[in-house]
Formats: sequence, structure tokens, C-alpha cells
Amino acid sequence: MSLTNFTIAEARAKLKAREFSALELTDAYLAAIEKAKALNAYVATTPDQARAMAKASDAKLASGTGGALEGIPLGIKDLFATKGVHTQACSHILDGFKPGYESTVTQNLWNAGAVMLGKLNMDEFAMGSSNETSYYGGVVNPWRRKNSNASLVPGGSSGGSATAVSAHLCAAATATDTGGSIRQPAAFTGTVGIKPTYGRVSRWGTIAFASSLDQAGPIARDVRDAAIMLQAMASVDEKDTTSVDLPVPDYEKALGRPLKGLRVGIPKEYRPDGLSSEINALWDQGAQWLKEQGAAIVEISLPHTKYALPAYYIVAPAEASSNLARYDGVRYGLRVPGDDLIDTYEKTRAAGFGREVQRRVMVGTYVLSAGYYDAYYVKAQKVRTLIKRDFDEAWAKCDVVLTPATPSPAFAPGEITDPVEMYLNDIFTVTVNMAGLPGIAVPAGLSELGLPLGLQLIGKPFDEETLFQTAFAIEQAAGKFKASQWW
Repeated sequence: MSLTNFTIAEARAKLKAREFSALELTDAYLAAIEKAKALNAYVATTPDQARAMAKASDAKLASGTGGALEGIPLGIKDLFATKGVHTQACSHILDGFKPGYESTVTQNLWNAGAVMLGKLNMDEFAMGSSNETSYYGGVVNPWRRKNSNASLVPGGSSGGSATAVSAHLCAAATATDTGGSIRQPAAFTGTVGIKPTYGRVSRWGTIAFASSLDQAGPIARDVRDAAIMLQAMASVDEKDTTSVDLPVPDYEKALGRPLKGLRVGIPKEYRPDGLSSEINALWDQGAQWLKEQGAAIVEISLPHTKYALPAYYIVAPAEASSNLARYDGVRYGLRVPGDDLIDTYEKTRAAGFGREVQRRVMVGTYVLSAGYYDAYYVKAQKVRTLIKRDFDEAWAKCDVVLTPATPSPAFAPGEITDPVEMYLNDIFTVTVNMAGLPGIAVPAGLSELGLPLGLQLIGKPFDEETLFQTAFAIEQAAGKFKASQWW
């Protein structure tokens, strides 16, 4: 059995028992990455750094001073600043950028003993639902439809993270979620992804897309590994004023707690016209599993859900247009010389930003412009308040909300060309970001064509423990799913 098949929990125990070394484990992953070039999951690998970190971990394990992730090899989404290592948000405009500092999330992981394998592919500036907008080309999903060799997308924007975890090219990965960018790719690849409550994980050193929505979290092979990862990633951080000073619980302890007395809300608004019968059946099956384990199923109403997607696609581009104004070709990254300063700005941005990023910056600049600010941006923020209020009222009736994670299984590259149709991929996930709540996607079954399908659980603010407890119960009932290796 390859060393790359072990989960974090299994590898952690075997490293402590000295059954193999952190260096051997790291070398096994580096070899797997080398073989899996066809998946295009990594945009940069750091083999020398990885081996040096693994050797340091072996010394700590030998002296009994290892951290919670000692010797565990991880992949890092290209949105997190890693000191002296390629950090470009998979955009041409950050060409050659290597920061002189480390993001808080990655520093927390290195402090816990983790090993960095490299930087993972993603949609440019985290804008996309299919990983087709990356400057480095699309990521390929390790899963394929039954009796087909056609490529499928892994979802986005954390497509490289999801593919790398699903294909065992890292033990787990960091990811970010602004409107579903952890949960949707997790659902498409049969992995577990949690978007924590806004403020649970520091955003410092993570390249910004939409600052009031962005939140980092892990993608992992199972619920236990996701719990281990989130515990290491989460912290209060004086460098991020939106990070919350609350103790980080031992999330692993929540796994296996009985569900008796837990109230699970089923929102009636999450059954849009035309929702596929297999997604509906999966949702009903998930509710049934929880009921069989002692949970009570209650219908709830979240009436402003239908406004979530349009409001999100005003708020997120508006914040993006503000955040991305710093990329001007003057201080770092790409520079295309022009006749004067303004010409340099225009030429650099035209060459540096891809089409989807340009589209969102233009939409965002428009909704923030003098005549339209009140009509669009202010109104969208009011809708956001109503969405949060819907959830606040729902918590009187339930402890956790169960919904589908995505409206369909993974699709083929180029299959969706209409931007609005692509945005509809976020229909079940954006409310969670708009309300600042935690959400987890957990694999729950396979489609008729043999592709993974995920269910989503939404929790109360800072109640990730209940999400892990409930997701673990679904995982126990559904079993685990693995793509058969073809690459």
C-alpha cells in the first residue's frame, strides 16, 4: 500500500509509532505529484523545502516534541502568501511574485509541524466555479463518468486543492471560500470541505477577493482530517481585525457524538424549479440517515434565499474592484510599459487580468459608481442583512441546516460558457458567505454516471463542532468514495 493512501489521522499515528519517517512520506507524495502532471493540480512544487521540513519533523518526532501535524505533507492554494515561494493567485498580473512574508494560516500549519509540498492551482483571484480561469490552465478532476475518458472540471475556485486531495497528491490542502469555493469543489471530487464562520480563521497574508466574504478553510479526505486541519488553521490574529478572539475547540472530539435531540432544518426554498431528481433523492436520503441516528427533521423557511445570488454578484465584484486596484504594474508583478503612467496601468491590467476577472472588476466598478451605488450596492447590503435575519430566525427551530452542496455533479470543461449559468453553480453556497456562517460539504453518494455528489450542512456562528458531528454521521452512513486511478 502506498504511503499516500493514509489519512492525516492514520499517518499521524504511524509517524508517532515510527512505522515510516516524515521524509519517506514526503518522498511518496512528491513521486505521486510527478506522476500526476496530467491533472495540473500544482502550479509550483517545493521539493527541497519539503524534504528539509520533513527532516526537521523527523527530529522532532524522535525527541517526542512533534506538533499536531508533525510531518504531514500539505498542498497550499496559490492564494496564501508563502515566504520566498511562488504566490500569484494564478494570475498573470502577479508574474514572478514571491512574498517576503508568510500568511497567518500557513504559519499556523508550519508551527504545527506540517510540510509544504507546493502551491496549488486555482481560478484566477479565486473567481470561478470550474478552475477554468487560471492563467496556468484548467485543473482536471480525477473522477470520470462511467464508461467515459472525457475530462471533467474539479469545481472552483479551489480546484487544485480538491483534485490534489482527491488524487492523494497531498494529505490535505488549504482552500478559500468566498461564495462556495471550498464546498463546491469538495462536492465535485468526493472530498470534505469546510468554510468556517467568518472571522474564525485569519485572512492576513491571503490575497483578497471580497474581504467581507472571503474565509479560509481546509479540503480533506474525510471529516476527521478536516477537523484536525481546521483546528491547526484557526486562530485569533492581531494582524486581521476581523478575526475573532474565541478559543479554538478540539473539533475531533465532536466526531461520534450521538445525534439524539439534534434538530435538522430543511429549507423549502432550496428546491428550485428544475432541481435534478438525483440531487433531490440524495437530499432526502441524507435527512433519512440523520433521522435514523436520532435527529429530528424540521421544515424551515429562508424566504430571502432567492435574492442571495444576485446580491452576492453585486457585493463580491464591488469589493473585488476595490481590492484589485492595487495591481497597477508599478511596485511588483507584471509591468507592460506605456506612454505615460495611465497608459502603463491600462496596458498592464489588460494583459495581466483574465477575462473573468476583468468582467467582475467592471461590474464592481459600475455598481460602486456615483449614480448606481445606492441602487445596487446599498440595496445588496440590505438584502444581505435580511438573509442573515432569515437564519437567525431559523435557529429557533433547528440546530443545523441540511441542503444539497451543488445543483449537479461535475461537468466537462467548456460545457458551461454563459457566465450567468456558471454563477448558478453557487446557488446553494452563497447564502452561507452572505450571512457569515460556517458550512461543510460532505460526500454522500454517487450520481447515475458514477460521479460524487455532496450534501451541505450550515451551522450557527462559531458552531463548527455541530457541523463536524453531523457531517461525521452522514459520512458513516454514506461511506467513503475514491476515484479509480487513470493518470
